[in-house]
Amino acid sequence: MAAVSVIEIVATALFAAAVTHTFASSYFARLVHRFPTHAGLWHLLGEVEVVFGLWAGVLIAFMFFYGGRAETLLYVEGRKFTEPMFVFAVMVVAASRPITASVRDSVRWLARQIAPRLPASEPLVLYFLTLSVIPLFGSLITEPAAMTLAALILRDMFLSPATPQRIKYATLGVLFVNVSVGGVLTPYAAPPVLMVANTWGWDMAFMMATFGWRSVLVVMINALAVSYLFRKTIVGKADRMESGETPIPAPARAAHFLVLAGIVYFSHHPTIFIPILLFFLGMAAAYPQFQNKTMMLRESMLVAFFLGGLVVLGGLQEWWLQRILSGMSADALYWGAAALTSIIDNAAITYLGSLVHGTDAAFKYSLVAGAIVGGGLTVIANAPNPAGIALLKGCFQDGAVSPFRLLLAAAGPTAVAALVFYL
Repeated sequence: MAAVSVIEIVATALFAAAVTHTFASSYFARLVHRFPTHAGLWHLLGEVEVVFGLWAGVLIAFMFFYGGRAETLLYVEGRKFTEPMFVFAVMVVAASRPITASVRDSVRWLARQIAPRLPASEPLVLYFLTLSVIPLFGSLITEPAAMTLAALILRDMFLSPATPQRIKYATLGVLFVNVSVGGVLTPYAAPPVLMVANTWGWDMAFMMATFGWRSVLVVMINALAVSYLFRKTIVGKADRMESGETPIPAPARAAHFLVLAGIVYFSHHPTIFIPILLFFLGMAAAYPQFQNKTMMLRESMLVAFFLGGLVVLGGLQEWWLQRILSGMSADALYWGAAALTSIIDNAAITYLGSLVHGTDAAFKYSLVAGAIVGGGLTVIANAPNPAGIALLKGCFQDGAVSPFRLLLAAAGPTAVAALVFYL
């Protein structure tokens, strides 16, 4: 067993500090009002999306002074930042007005067809479809894109600062769990599956047969449960076009969906999807009348910064995490992976598990299923979660989401997912 280096120990300590900071972010947000003199500092420390990037900066500074410039650059440049870059690109494009309007109109049309056949109002059916159909649609357009679209519809149609806290947290918990589970019908859309699909030869047919039907069942149960629970209080907000907004013609919508499809198709190749993004920004600048007043650049960059920090800090956790995973039975691995996902990105867990040699089919299923199940428990559990936080936190008190209340809200939907994937 290899000796643990000083840098690995420090990195683990900083990782623990980052996790603790994440759970304390709502506390810092409250300090903005108590100590307005330093409101900027407290606001910065209360931004969940900043946490891991901030502590990753501390790690890089330590590595620079302890190990030197060459060792620091060797480590940082050896990390893969494709996922943060992809999430940034897909969030910017998916949040554009032609795409969000098209998805919202499609889901509203479906709600209008279904509502008369059910003892439910159209807003309630729309709420249910947003928490069920769009997360499952993530298996095609990737989970980050599905999270962006669902969060924007929930923000614009259902959630506001005046919405009762219990509804907002219950909605967020179901959204996070359903997006984590809903992207596993294909081998490329969910980050924890993507990390192992090629290594283990998991194709579309395998994913549909092994994970697909379980995913659909979990998503439908969770969305139905929260919809029924708040059936008397879910009311849609007025959906009126803002004054001066230009109707979006079909060619403009088609062009945006082609850009999104290109970014998703080349999601592993930043040398291609970044130029596609730059082309999109040029197209948006050429036709500003088809865009929102502000594009989602700030929120997307913050999410990318969060994930980039997670990549830097997470890369030095292998020394303890792989030892834990390799010593577990299939059942223990399933529940252990679900628990570890609350403090470690689930894609990192499956990647490290894939490095363990001599594993059987039960080990592989337990590792990935457990990582998927726990993907909604915290903001760091699944790569799309920071995107949901960035888009919805303005609806919550003090503009911050309490990690503890999110954990409690996601516990029920997570339990449903855990039972379905275990049995």
